[in-house]
Amino acid sequence: MIELTKNGAYLVNGTELVEDNAEAAAKLQALTGSAPSKEEAATGTMAYSILKAHNTSNDMKQLKIKFDKLTSHDITFVGIIQTARASGLEKFPIPYVLTNCHNSLCAVGGTINEDDHMFGLSCAKRYGGIYVPPHQAVIHQYAREMLAECGGMILGSDSHTRHGALGTMAIGEGGGELAKQLLCKTYDVAMPGVIAIYMEGTPNKGVGPQDVALAIIGAVFGNGYVKNKVMEFVGPGISSLSADFRIGIDVMTTETTCLSSIWRTDDEIKNFYEIHKRGDKYKELNPAPVTYYDGVVKVDLSKIKPMIAMPFHPSNVYTIEEVKKNLKDVLHAVEEKAIVSLDNQVEYSLQDKIVNGQLYVDQGIIAGCAGGGFENICAAADILKGKYIGADEFTLSVYPASTPIYHELAVNGRLADLMETGAIVKTAFCGPCFGAGDTPANNAFSIRHSTRNFPNREGSKLQSGQIASVALMDARSIAATAANKGFLTGADELDVEYTNPTYHFDSFIYDHRVFDSKGVADPSVDVKFGPNIKDWPEMPALTDNLVLKVVSEIHDPVTTTDELIPSGETSSYRSNPIGLAQFTLSRKDPAYVGRAKEVQLGEKAREAGEDVVAALPEIAKVLENIKKEYPSVNNDNTGIGSTIFAVKPGDGSAREQAASCQKVLGGWANFANEYATKRYRSNLINWGMLPFLIPAGDLPFKNGDYIYIPEIRKAVLEKADVIKAYTVTDQGLVPFEVTLGALTDDERTIITKGCLINYYRG
Repeated sequence: MIELTKNGAYLVNGTELVEDNAEAAAKLQALTGSAPSKEEAATGTMAYSILKAHNTSNDMKQLKIKFDKLTSHDITFVGIIQTARASGLEKFPIPYVLTNCHNSLCAVGGTINEDDHMFGLSCAKRYGGIYVPPHQAVIHQYAREMLAECGGMILGSDSHTRHGALGTMAIGEGGGELAKQLLCKTYDVAMPGVIAIYMEGTPNKGVGPQDVALAIIGAVFGNGYVKNKVMEFVGPGISSLSADFRIGIDVMTTETTCLSSIWRTDDEIKNFYEIHKRGDKYKELNPAPVTYYDGVVKVDLSKIKPMIAMPFHPSNVYTIEEVKKNLKDVLHAVEEKAIVSLDNQVEYSLQDKIVNGQLYVDQGIIAGCAGGGFENICAAADILKGKYIGADEFTLSVYPASTPIYHELAVNGRLADLMETGAIVKTAFCGPCFGAGDTPANNAFSIRHSTRNFPNREGSKLQSGQIASVALMDARSIAATAANKGFLTGADELDVEYTNPTYHFDSFIYDHRVFDSKGVADPSVDVKFGPNIKDWPEMPALTDNLVLKVVSEIHDPVTTTDELIPSGETSSYRSNPIGLAQFTLSRKDPAYVGRAKEVQLGEKAREAGEDVVAALPEIAKVLENIKKEYPSVNNDNTGIGSTIFAVKPGDGSAREQAASCQKVLGGWANFANEYATKRYRSNLINWGMLPFLIPAGDLPFKNGDYIYIPEIRKAVLEKADVIKAYTVTDQGLVPFEVTLGALTDDERTIITKGCLINYYRG
């Protein structure tokens, strides 16, 4: 089904793989009459050519990328624009689309009205952007329909910014990186490795894009095979996939922790652009006749079966057939993993979901950028036609990804077919994916064609004693389960005639409802602020030395951004940095905020020139022990802050708040064995936080300990390979070593300035 090569490989004429080994040169010579070097052949990837076209550095090893377009939604655009405004923004230099697909309900706490939306509309007018009102489209679907272009690049402040299937290299990053683009700066990154996703065969009936995506995620997430690399989709199997099918796989590449994705294009993608009345944006993309890849993921589409990602991660994958055959064992395995994920905070069991030997599901949802595509919904309607979901606990909700899709479903009758089954069809909204809307009952089990199934991401609250389980599945198998009135069923178990109706795109609703400035800024427009829209607080610059208190210690194998700053109702405080910060780590370590704020009292006193010990009495003994070896330590040269340790933080969302909330509470650093994604590490850096790396093994400190790091500012600026730190004890300073990993010169300056805003202010 999925096979990973141990070495890199050459791809010849897009169809034949030659693994990089001692015989490779001879094989290439026989096939092509030449044997190019790996370095030469690596320039033949589609990714290389697109990155080269957007690189401004004249150095293909250290890229400085300028993107063609930017996209944000209403969890992120306020903070991004506020950052850019504070840094001197005058107009949007490139098309910037502000969608409103997260606070669509205007009823999830914090900003429970449309203040953020009015802020966005006024900014689109003042600075020359595009504003998509609530319920019109989820962010990524609008980009597919109206923004993507072959050979282009899009940067979005949502981690699932992926448009590779349409020939567009797209990257999801934290807001700081978008602010840089708004200020005409660059996205700086080392040339990423490129991994071929080589597809062959044809999917079997009942298998959908989520099944293929989950199979790939299961094969590559745990081993980091594609981490921070570009996934380049090639091979003859692509030709058997529709545009919607490819898009459905592509959007889930984020869950592999890759940097971006790109696919070869053909007449199927040309037709997509023509349907959307943008045929001039199409061009054929293919790798060079001989191309070198750093690794290969071989995907035999004909061997993929309906899949399910069990709680609590998209990589926890099984075939549905396997789950049904070994139900008790699989559920027990999930329960064992939950002990780690949930820290035993709530009682958790799935055994009561076994009814007459079958797994009973409480809720089905087909939604958003992954599930809400036209083909997915039509296939679900075909499966359900003439059937009923029943009158018991099971419910089914369907969210088309855009109003044009919704409109076409109404025109072709699929909307009525779904409604007749008992399904509820709703408007374009990302809520089911981040925990606002359709929150299941306590201990309920939900199956979703959406992007993530992290703990509590569906909206339940550990701090209130609640937990629900989400499993990811394809729309087809969700519909099959619904047809079976809630009992887990793979779509391949049903004999269904799929009608595959033709899609007709009508942009009339966009033409008359979306505000498009056409890039013309109007400085006479005043930005509209609501009372919950606050400026960023002042951030201090990095001092010569640092005293850090460890205020949280997390030993999960991976810590998601949802655990660092929960999604759902907390996100409605997104425009209020101090208000949002109160939720930091609330589901993972509820005591974190109190501990961090206590330490921050000492730093605020230091900055104000007041008595630090009076503000933070416990620091007296710490400073006394430090001064025994470093007598020059004083209020002017030594900052006081908090820090956390996590084994591998940052999997998941691109939301910069995962880092900025720590900084708002006085955080100066993270200690980690590794960072799950580039985007989380970039968020730390852009908020002036030190992304320390410490070798796996016994920690030299524990929660509650103080750490002293002398000459940290000097170490950052002088690019020290190893940085000496000390755990402060009553017996003296106990040394240990940390590193910072690769940093650009600009990143070093951002850290020493204290944050990106300070950096641009000068």
